[in-house]
Amino acid sequence: MIKKRIIPCLDVKDGVVVKGIQFKGLREIGNPVDLAKRYNALGADELVFLDISATETGHALMLDVIRQTAKELFIPMTIGGGIQSVSDISALLGAGADKVSLNSAALRNPDLISEASEKFGSQCICIAIDAKWDEEKQDWFCYTHGGKQATDIRTLDWVKRVEALGAGELLVTSMDYDGMQQGFDHKLLSLIQGMSTIPVIASGGAGSADHFSDLFIETNVSAGLAASIFHDEDVSIQEVKDLCIQKGVPMRSV
Repeated sequence: MIKKRIIPCLDVKDGVVVKGIQFKGLREIGNPVDLAKRYNALGADELVFLDISATETGHALMLDVIRQTAKELFIPMTIGGGIQSVSDISALLGAGADKVSLNSAALRNPDLISEASEKFGSQCICIAIDAKWDEEKQDWFCYTHGGKQATDIRTLDWVKRVEALGAGELLVTSMDYDGMQQGFDHKLLSLIQGMSTIPVIASGGAGSADHFSDLFIETNVSAGLAASIFHDEDVSIQEVKDLCIQKGVPMRSV
């Protein structure tokens, strides 16, 4: 049986790890390399680095940070933010990333997904989807630029398209649930999982160990991702895994 994964997320802005609520009110958390080392030691299954200001400001990829972090890690690392081309992906993988996460660039140029998948393998290509519910249209829509810009692309339509283009994994963030610490968006995640055959990482809403066990019991996602509760040490990865294992969720123990 495939084991479920627990993944801390490091949102990096101007070289510092930050966290907000519903993508707003960012506060500084710490140094990305130090935090990565800490999570590696605490039993995380993977790490996700998202440079949330790179797409907006257009600054260079954080290759030095990736190189420094890769030297310290023994777990897979996914990097996203500011990636514009196949050459950018090549540079990040060369610096030590195991996977890349594409959002804005993929929405702008969907062919990048197929080009990257063919060159590096679909297992390296994770598509990040920042989804927000539109009450008027009664559907979820994709957002870009760190959740700042809305698109007219419906989330579920985009899921079908990126899988067809060769994406190997989805990182789905519910913007409505992000930072609220009231649990994951099971409805959205179940709909996506039901129509997709590739692994889904759930993001947005974790506030307790129970939220992870509920996520894995009530949906078929492959991984749960969180930031605030791990950064603030409200809940440890050990506690999350112990509870999940206790409830029968297959998981690598710490």
